[in-house]
Amino acid sequence: MAVTLKDVAARAGVSVKTASNVVNGYSFVAADNRRRVQEAIEQLGYVPNIGARNLRRGRTGFLTLAVPELTNPYFAELCGLVMTAAARHDWTVLIEQTAGARERELAVINAAHRSLVDGVILSPIGMHPADLATDSAPNSPLVLLGERALGARVNHVAIDNVKAAEVATEHLIGLGRRRIAAIGDQPGQNGTAMLRLAGYRGALRAAGLPDDPALTVPTPTYSRAEGAGAMRRLLDAPNPPDAVFCFNDLLAIGAISAARDRGLRVPADLAVVGFDGIEEGNYSAPRLTTIAPDKLAIAEAAIDLVKRQLDHDGQQPQDVTVPFTLEIHESTHR
Repeated sequence: MAVTLKDVAARAGVSVKTASNVVNGYSFVAADNRRRVQEAIEQLGYVPNIGARNLRRGRTGFLTLAVPELTNPYFAELCGLVMTAAARHDWTVLIEQTAGARERELAVINAAHRSLVDGVILSPIGMHPADLATDSAPNSPLVLLGERALGARVNHVAIDNVKAAEVATEHLIGLGRRRIAAIGDQPGQNGTAMLRLAGYRGALRAAGLPDDPALTVPTPTYSRAEGAGAMRRLLDAPNPPDAVFCFNDLLAIGAISAARDRGLRVPADLAVVGFDGIEEGNYSAPRLTTIAPDKLAIAEAAIDLVKRQLDHDGQQPQDVTVPFTLEIHESTHR
């Protein structure tokens, strides 16, 4: 027969309540009692019934993490970190790919309203500010990643995209570059691209450099192919850039490839900065200078916000800003 919590309590010589407090990770158990319960768990091979525990707590044991695309290494890396953070609280993470489509992002949120999951962590692209104006499901926390432009009163975890873009552009200015292009604008979207464009333009203004519209190249997606295509268009212009800030690392890797195909030396002829700090950038040629968000901090903060809202009904939404670093490598420095 399966070992029960009552068996553990009897072996440890404590009450069932004390044994339960240890199993559930409560901190107010006396050290000696905690030690005896943990020894009893190991001796008896007790395995908590997570399903029964969740049922008693009125929870499903599942979270949804919805990202635009799993083929993007940034989101793939982030998914792994969120799953690891969630596992510490006995949550299983269900991964959804939205392709940035508004209807799919809303469907993920509606699933939480139907109590199919305990909460949703969403990286939005297609949603409108009005879509979140009335989102207040008490037992279905919603955490948005990387997005504050929606302006809704929900939990947010993000870096300061404007400041990060400023830092990237200032780095290129500090190298003496004066025709600095930007690849990755997405006109009409109240999203990350808008914030990064604002930071890029702010750095140019602060340095007294003109904001030449010909140097800003929009891309419908953030892929290597789009980065290469945007770079070719810039190089075909009468007055091509001497540096480029790309709104993600995949765009930057594509841009480097296109530049080298045209015979340019990176960074001697063209300095390139990316954004996201993906592992692939460490193996590009040359190694990519990039803005690297603290992805581990993003994952842990998102899980913490879900747990806090479930544990403390009525808690006000919070904005959490996590740090980033500029990792300087060979694409800007020889």
